[in-house]
Amino acid sequence: MVNFRQVKCLLILFLSLLATRAPAPGLNVLYIIAAEPVDPFEVLVNAIVQVESLGDPLAYNPVEEAVGAFQIRPIRVRDYNQRTGKNIKIENCYSYEVSKDIFLYYARLTGYPAYETIARNWNGSGVLTTEYWKRVKNYL
Repeated sequence: MVNFRQVKCLLILFLSLLATRAPAPGLNVLYIIAAEPVDPFEVLVNAIVQVESLGDPLAYNPVEEAVGAFQIRPIRVRDYNQRTGKNIKIENCYSYEVSKDIFLYYARLTGYPAYETIARNWNGSGVLTTEYWKRVKNYL
């Protein structure tokens, strides 16, 4: 008569001996590298800043009362505040980051990749914006 307990023990012993001969699994590791976000406007931002102020965040144009690297005028700040509900002061535009946020707000209204339209709208309106765009294009 077959003793099931002995068979069970033999089976467990046999299987455990098989497991000791099995090779360890290889070290397969998947590395996920977080990519830096791409800012589609960064090239245009740099070009605008070069044309407006040569990159000087403390630039001031007394004729237009334009300040900062992006040469933002008080009327632009008022419009930005009205549209966004913020309370930026013209003095805050000496901060590169504040000025960049204002520029990007208007750039995003037009949308990527309309660099020419964005640049010309930033400069104003009319025929002179064509010359402005040519200067900006030199830095792209």
